[in-house]
Amino acid sequence: MSLPGAGLPDSRAATVDLHAHSTASDGVYAPRDVVRAAHEAGLAAVALTDHDTLGGVPEALSTGAELSIRVVPGAELSTRFGDREWHLLALHVADVQGLDDRLAVYREARLARAERIVGRLVELGLPVTLQEILSESGGGSIGRPHVAAVLVRRGYVADFREAFDRWLGAGRPAFVDKDLIGLAEACSMIHEAGGLAVLAHPGAYGRRATLEPMVRAGLDGLEVRHPGHAPDDERRLTNIAADFGLVRSGGSDWHGSPDGHRILDSMRVPHEWLEEQDERVAVRRAGRR
Repeated sequence: MSLPGAGLPDSRAATVDLHAHSTASDGVYAPRDVVRAAHEAGLAAVALTDHDTLGGVPEALSTGAELSIRVVPGAELSTRFGDREWHLLALHVADVQGLDDRLAVYREARLARAERIVGRLVELGLPVTLQEILSESGGGSIGRPHVAAVLVRRGYVADFREAFDRWLGAGRPAFVDKDLIGLAEACSMIHEAGGLAVLAHPGAYGRRATLEPMVRAGLDGLEVRHPGHAPDDERRLTNIAADFGLVRSGGSDWHGSPDGHRILDSMRVPHEWLEEQDERVAVRRAGRR
């Protein structure tokens, strides 16, 4: 099998990618194929971080064992802190089934949200059905990209960008807000499952005054490297992580695209960052005994 990211030189074996998605949520490739792509790219490790689900983790772990590549069990949770939505990566989850069970209510909320989006689109003269969106998701966690895919396939929009810009983005006619878990509660859930809570792609919003109360709420780390971060963002987040004693993380946020800026291993995240996370996991788990 030849997948995007394949055929890269062995010099990349010392890098990891700690943010990738599969068909368990809104990615293009099955969990096993995400791991295969990471292996072919020469990665030392890859984290599977699907939205509000760890359903693809067992398959990814099995494939990782076959190919001798480390798979970090994870998920990406949609949370609220203050008046903003923040995404939180659950990394190094030990109790995969336990956390996945607790996230079931949020997957149900995603389904209810999709039903409301369908209703709005129909009212707007864009007749789509919930069944089409369910088919697009393939049984995975449902998100707006699945709705966008249906709009593209029906010819209502030219591409995903237009789908979000015209209809699905915040403030657009078919936008429906999400039911979000509080960040502190999400951190607690992740810790109870043996994992680390890492703030995903904070970007320009990742400022010291904003992040300090999140640290008090249980945050363990920051996603320092992400395709959406400017060099100034990475420098600032690196300094904040050092000041607050947070672990660093990074990843491509790969969904399966063969090109663009979100390509597997594009962030060149050093293996040392994974080692730092391993040390923090060991300390946290020892403290819970």
